[in-house]
Amino acid sequence: MDHTQLRPFRFADVLATVQAAQPCVLVTVTDVQGSAPREPGTLMLVCTDGFFGTIGGGHLEWRAMEIAQTMMNAPEAAGEARRQFVRIPLGPALGQCCGGVVRLSLERLDTRDVKWIALADDAMRQRRSLRRIVSADPAVAVEASVGDAAAAGVQLDASGFTQTVLPPDMSIVLCGAGHVGHAIVRALAHLPCRVTWVDERDAMFPFPTEVPPNVAIESTDTPEAVIDHAPAGSYFLVMTHNHALDLALCERIMRRTDFAYFGLIGSKTKRARFEHRMVEHGVDPARLPEMVCPIGVAGIVDKAPDIIAVSVVAQLLQVRELQQHALTSASSGAAVPYRVPTPV
Repeated sequence: MDHTQLRPFRFADVLATVQAAQPCVLVTVTDVQGSAPREPGTLMLVCTDGFFGTIGGGHLEWRAMEIAQTMMNAPEAAGEARRQFVRIPLGPALGQCCGGVVRLSLERLDTRDVKWIALADDAMRQRRSLRRIVSADPAVAVEASVGDAAAAGVQLDASGFTQTVLPPDMSIVLCGAGHVGHAIVRALAHLPCRVTWVDERDAMFPFPTEVPPNVAIESTDTPEAVIDHAPAGSYFLVMTHNHALDLALCERIMRRTDFAYFGLIGSKTKRARFEHRMVEHGVDPARLPEMVCPIGVAGIVDKAPDIIAVSVVAQLLQVRELQQHALTSASSGAAVPYRVPTPV
């Protein structure tokens, strides 16, 4: 088994593995007491040739892989070779100092699971939630349903557990396939997001085999339509090859009030010019702070594309944390456009 390559967990990969009749075990963190590497609901798929996702690495993950390997090696997927629930203290037994206790579910998957896995994959693609009920009895099939839950989580009891899985919570619209756009796509490849990558120039995109699974290419002469149809709570990044197009896209984004983040690549001078033009074209001056320009976290001045990408993605993740806190605190459940904090 290759332990060196970390691939993100996606139900599409689970489905492909099971449909190919390859042995695999789904590991779920069902409960955590005290300090632990990952939260309840974390998923990892262990296969004979590696794994997708991670429950935190270290000895905990190695122990889970050992159990999974034993299950996959069993001649028949029944009893403990089909489904196990284990309790693992993160102390002296594993040589870890977290001090917490983690409970795991391990499910050996096969063709009997194709229906619910396909349902899960479709739910994630449709940006809907999945609810699955896993019995402590290995002979009982997993029950699954699709919904629109607002929060992920796991409820564990003596009969098994119920898990709610949410789709990737970041919908990113990236306008521009230049050097920085390519670098940002690479940086986002393994993150919990779906990226719509927009450019008028089809030749600027990489070959389809080189595009990460979480990225959809939109080669279009009407990028404004992509902005109009992006889901509420989207993250917009504008960095095209044409300043006039940048301005048109910025004005289009500012027609919306439901985005989580709107960033424009450029200098403070470009920002000032765009603000002036946008106000002339009817944008409310009070909303101008919702446009982030320059983009990226403060303190990084290197303009190499890959460094800009790291800085920008770090800012997106900061906004994601703020949005998650706001959504759990507010009753509306709506995204609030991010504004760069004003220096004191």
